[in-house]
Amino acid sequence: MVRVFNDRGACLAGVVIDDRLRAAVVQLSTGAWFDPAEPADPDSMCVHGNPNVLTEDIGTSSLARGCTGAHVLVQVEKYDGPLPPVRAHQPPVIRTR
Repeated sequence: MVRVFNDRGACLAGVVIDDRLRAAVVQLSTGAWFDPAEPADPDSMCVHGNPNVLTEDIGTSSLARGCTGAHVLVQVEKYDGPLPPVRAHQPPVIRTR
């Protein structure tokens, strides 16, 4: 496991070394649901590997609000901490009044 991070955020990710990628390049596929380690902390690391925490949160234009390119500068370090539980597929707590 590694922690992928930059000045916008951080996430955990598994690693596969692939000689087809250029040296010093990381490919992090999209599709992971956002799952913050500490839901009450807006700067919390995503434990499910969502790359959106690393990208700028702006749309493509004022007309189309699609995503911008996901080419970002990141740092990668080995994650030695305990693996937090992934809660992305669990329903949220529903509180009644």
